[in-house]
Amino acid sequence: MSALAQEVAYPKGYPLFEAGHTRRTVYFIQQGIARAYCYNDETELTFWFGTEGDVVLSYNSYVYRKPGYEHIELLEDSVLFQVPGEALDELYATDIHMANWGRKLAEQELIKTEERFISRQFRTATERYAELLQQTPELLQRVQLGHIASYLGVTQVTLSRIRAAIR
Repeated sequence: MSALAQEVAYPKGYPLFEAGHTRRTVYFIQQGIARAYCYNDETELTFWFGTEGDVVLSYNSYVYRKPGYEHIELLEDSVLFQVPGEALDELYATDIHMANWGRKLAEQELIKTEERFISRQFRTATERYAELLQQTPELLQRVQLGHIASYLGVTQVTLSRIRAAIR
């Protein structure tokens, strides 16, 4: 796969994907952080953060070849490996080991998505924040609190209260 992957570097704020566009590129984060978000009326709703080792793609674009619903931007200057979706498709079709790797990757992403959904539906904001602190404490050092609040589904004021109560 290394022959298919091209190393690229983009600055903080760079949009990897934009809602309404079809783009089948797959990225692997070597260094940096990204976030995926949508708009609900006028409000940004962050639903995912990706850090070193994570895969970044617009699932709707990659799987269905339809416009994505999300925006994905870099929150730091980042170095990524970029793979064209068509090249990855061909690799999956011709190499059973890569096809199995892709299946395992999809399974892991499905579990992570399910866990985020369950957390959002059944845990309080304080519980979600405590979970974030336990699982990915480095996010608090690397991501603006406004994005963290959006991810937790609360306002920045509420996040400040939660943080004060947990300290």
